[in-house]
Amino acid sequence: MARIGVDVGGTNTDLILETTERDSIGRAIFKHKVPSTLEDQSIAVMRGVLELCNQAGIGKEEVDLIVHGTTVATNISIEHNGAEVGMLTTKGFRDILHIGRHKRPHNFSLHFDAPWQTDPLVRRRNRIPINERVLPPHGDVETALDEAEVREAARLLKSRGVEAVIIGFLYSFLNRDHELRAKEIVQQEMPDAYVCCSSEVVDVMREYERFSTTAMNAYIGPRTSFYLIHLSSQLRENGIDAELRIMQSNGGVATVESCCERPVNILMSGPAGGVIGGHYFASLDGERNLITVDIGGTSADISTLVDGSIKIMNPRDSYVSGHPVLAPMIDLITIGAGGGSIAFVDEAGGFQVGPRSAGSNPGPACYGRGGSEPTVTDANIVLGRLDPDQMLGGDLKVDRALSEQAIREKIAEPLGLSLEEAALGILKIVNNNMALAIRSSSVARGVDPRDFVLMPFGGAGPVHGPALAEEVNAKAVLVPPAPGITAAAGLLTTDIQYENTRSLMCDLNTISDQQLERLQLSMDSLESEVREQLRNDDVSEEMMRISRIAECRYYGQGFELRAEFPAGAIDSNAVNQVIETFHRQHEQDYGYCFEGAVVELVTLRLIGNSESQKLEWPPLAAAQPGDTVDAFLYERETIFDDGSARITPRYDRSRLRAGQLIEGPAMLMQHDSTSLVPPGWVAKVTPYGNVIISQH
Repeated sequence: MARIGVDVGGTNTDLILETTERDSIGRAIFKHKVPSTLEDQSIAVMRGVLELCNQAGIGKEEVDLIVHGTTVATNISIEHNGAEVGMLTTKGFRDILHIGRHKRPHNFSLHFDAPWQTDPLVRRRNRIPINERVLPPHGDVETALDEAEVREAARLLKSRGVEAVIIGFLYSFLNRDHELRAKEIVQQEMPDAYVCCSSEVVDVMREYERFSTTAMNAYIGPRTSFYLIHLSSQLRENGIDAELRIMQSNGGVATVESCCERPVNILMSGPAGGVIGGHYFASLDGERNLITVDIGGTSADISTLVDGSIKIMNPRDSYVSGHPVLAPMIDLITIGAGGGSIAFVDEAGGFQVGPRSAGSNPGPACYGRGGSEPTVTDANIVLGRLDPDQMLGGDLKVDRALSEQAIREKIAEPLGLSLEEAALGILKIVNNNMALAIRSSSVARGVDPRDFVLMPFGGAGPVHGPALAEEVNAKAVLVPPAPGITAAAGLLTTDIQYENTRSLMCDLNTISDQQLERLQLSMDSLESEVREQLRNDDVSEEMMRISRIAECRYYGQGFELRAEFPAGAIDSNAVNQVIETFHRQHEQDYGYCFEGAVVELVTLRLIGNSESQKLEWPPLAAAQPGDTVDAFLYERETIFDDGSARITPRYDRSRLRAGQLIEGPAMLMQHDSTSLVPPGWVAKVTPYGNVIISQH
């Protein structure tokens, strides 16, 4: 039997296959890449899966699990081509989605864009007020739901061709009855519409964020659901009866059905796989402090892992395309910097790189597919840091002359630079853009990069690694064994995971016995919901792992931090441990805490997961005398950051063994990526095939 991880990027779709039946040499691992088909990602996914099965020499019926990281939901939100959404909300509050929090995205700018107003997820004409009202603090009904108004509103939205409808009533996190009844009525009137309630998508306080998250869920819902269901049917039609699991933004995987109901949970599906994969490969060789930089064709995804832990983003920072989304996401930063990022001279004569990308079609100029604008990949080709005849092991044919022509005509001649100076300038700018993002993910949060290794991966990552590490003062570069498919490999190291939330506000320092009882009942209810979701995935009770989280704050604070509940009954001792954990977390995140202040519980979060079978990456044999000679391929001229041109040896990375040292300048060649070792640097192969590149 076999498992496949499939990660769709903006340029390439990466795949990894692991055979799960052992033989005398252990498990076998196969890797593959195909160009992404952005008009329909399933085309590239199916092509890659079928080709990978042929490469591995297995039948399609032997694949029993496919884990998929997708950017479908992300692309919809970025490209603003989601569904036409209608909204039913409490009378008097139809403009909450427009007003937001009255925040200025840039405090001191006179010219700024408020995305929730300029690109609304629900247009005002489709936000229809309904007579109903429940009151805090217990959700008592003040005004009953006017069902006739709901039915009339649903008919109006249907006549307008609305594809998706959300129901967002005030204080529904205290009493969801009105929302659920309104949903029933809308489904009766609009049986083909995508309908969801705010209390089902994110059952927490803060009406603006709750409504925005639900609106995003509906905005991306129809197309995302169509894609996932279409992919499932394509697999079956091609004779692949495997379980299909989807990577979520929080680093866990879920079923297609769950992701169709809450597609908002897979908005960061693609980048999450890279962080998980980086964490996995670093942990094989005991590296716990790392900065992952996943550089693909269109973007760079950056995350900082402290002491081996993957951090979940604070809700106050969870924005997608300018809209707040209260879905758990791995803490990462994405910028428009990749191999396909286009270099250009702007109207003011400034030299710019990105965020616009050439993607996979037409791609960089050197691809010969009609692209005429210079990209980062073209600059690396001109400088000899990528060899035209070795791209994807020679499978991708590129033309150096086209790279030279594009850079000369669009950059060098307009700026009065030589060809090499223009190419070096492209790399200097894109590296500086990435270094700024790395600092915002590390230094700006109190993390000292000098204590961290920088892990570059993705097809374009390792060739930029040393320059980035030098720019941010990281202690070394760690290149994983298969940089180009690290995100796909991460998909095979993830667990099934679900999260449910419920707002329950109380002072933990003065909590009463009655409030403790309410807390226990709410926690038990959430746990029952999570366990039911896991049971639907055929997870046995003994394999379920439950984490209970209290999201707390000091009085006057806007957002919360997480503190874990200890196992066992929720009593005063458990509450005191939560308070102490919150103080420590606040000190870690902000550098201080108020130990005498009252801690307020805002939201309960239940995380249920089940450990899955992990990818088993084989260790390397120890290096022997003469291995370096055997790995040598050829020499070519390469231009480095100081402008010097040096004859640089190329080595076949697949022939390097554990403990082997390669002195720079050198380039380590493999099918899915190229690693650069500059002059004055040395590369060392670790027991599990990672390469640590550091300065002498």
